[in-house]
Amino acid sequence: MNAFDDTGLAVRAGKLTRRTTLKLGGAAALGAAGPWNAAIAATESERMGKSILAPHSAGSAQPEFPLPGDACDAHIHIFSQRFPMAAGDTRRIDDASVEDYGQLQQRLGSSRVVVVQPSTYGTDNRCLVEALGRFGATARGIAVVDSSVTDDELKSLAAAGVRGIRFNIARAGATRVDMIEPLARRIAPLGWHVQIHMEADEIAHLATLWERLPVPIVFDHMGRIPAKDGTAHPAYGVVRRLLDRGQTWVKLSAAYAVSAEGAPAYADVANLAQALHQARPDRMLWGSDWPHSSLKVKPDDAVLLSLLGRWIPEASARSQVLVDNPRALYRF
Repeated sequence: MNAFDDTGLAVRAGKLTRRTTLKLGGAAALGAAGPWNAAIAATESERMGKSILAPHSAGSAQPEFPLPGDACDAHIHIFSQRFPMAAGDTRRIDDASVEDYGQLQQRLGSSRVVVVQPSTYGTDNRCLVEALGRFGATARGIAVVDSSVTDDELKSLAAAGVRGIRFNIARAGATRVDMIEPLARRIAPLGWHVQIHMEADEIAHLATLWERLPVPIVFDHMGRIPAKDGTAHPAYGVVRRLLDRGQTWVKLSAAYAVSAEGAPAYADVANLAQALHQARPDRMLWGSDWPHSSLKVKPDDAVLLSLLGRWIPEASARSQVLVDNPRALYRF
């Protein structure tokens, strides 16, 4: 049986040195956009009506609604086999380049992007920094570091466009829960945040930790709260309290990570996504999770983006999620 319906919806390798960071991107990453941007700067009139194929994404049509100017995809990953995988990681990840993602930007109509260091590379952020240099001023980054990171390395990452550090506790790797608070205190002077990817049960279990952190918190993929539980799950109460304090942001991303119903519409996710948005519309973000490295069958990113339009029907409210909120958090 085909995995898509008629809508197209689918179901530490080394340390980064200051010299390496500046060579691969550095402060120039916040200057003029890289030359590849000229190829993806299609106007809305040029884009509409065209079918655009993009690697690691099914389908070719545009989203159900036009994106506002400066719309941001706040969660993607870049992969290149030119960079070594972290010790112990045996997965086979296909390349997903800046140019590949540029084709998806053409299709979706977005222009800003947040590149998140994948667990594949552990604390070796060279692939991330190179990507930020290629994207230029339209991109920001989220790095992965451990307790051995130096202040100079953190400053170099900041110069390259990094605005936070990620803890992927859902998958064993370079970071652990006991690193979160000490590293949060280290990055506070930089104005960064911590990005958390972990199962909802653990988010609930660590409720007192989140309240102690001196930096903003971003929860990946709706806090991985199971859609079948929704607002009744203990993690929702924890996240909601943090949202009420203005300390926390949530990515309305990766519906497939929380849905029990799955394709074609991930209908069970709507109540959770809408509840989170209604709680703090000024703290919601959207991300595609491209290139969907955890999935063998790639989803249609335009259809995933169209879900946002169904969760948030008002264009001005969507613009807040896609433009205003990421601009405030990532300092575009």
